[in-house]
Amino acid sequence: MTSPRATDFSPRRLFRFFAFSEAVTWTLLLGGLAIRAIWGAPPILITVVGGIHGAVFLGYGVVAALVGVNNRWGIGRTVLGIALAIVPYATIPFETRAEKAGRLAGAWRRAATSDPRDAHWFDRLYRWFLNRPVLFALILLVAIVAIFATLIIIGPPGGWPTDEG
Repeated sequence: MTSPRATDFSPRRLFRFFAFSEAVTWTLLLGGLAIRAIWGAPPILITVVGGIHGAVFLGYGVVAALVGVNNRWGIGRTVLGIALAIVPYATIPFETRAEKAGRLAGAWRRAATSDPRDAHWFDRLYRWFLNRPVLFALILLVAIVAIFATLIIIGPPGGWPTDEG
């Protein structure tokens, strides 16, 4: 078995994987809710499927942000790409349009170019992390786990305490 190459994790492949996975987990979640409503499936089904969807949802958000920064989508398009994960299946048309527009093309920006934006502190820091992929992946994983754990502790919006009672 061969080890994965850096090209296997191109911005395009990573984004497309998470956009598709996010839609698949929406299907699982909605299907689980339907099964629970129709046949009275145990609540643990929704807990498990919801947890999987939540993890993929957060992963998609991180990947959309990384690819948006890497491919210089601009803040508006990057935020839109992240926010569309909230809408079931919206990541698929966003990914399709990004692909057709060439916004997923290219490699990770590991080295500075003559582009003046590469001299910005954020771009330098971004490249520094890209050139340390294991460290970068660990930091992103810890961030995703921390956000996921915080959201689990907070609970679903319908269960939040209110001032009324």
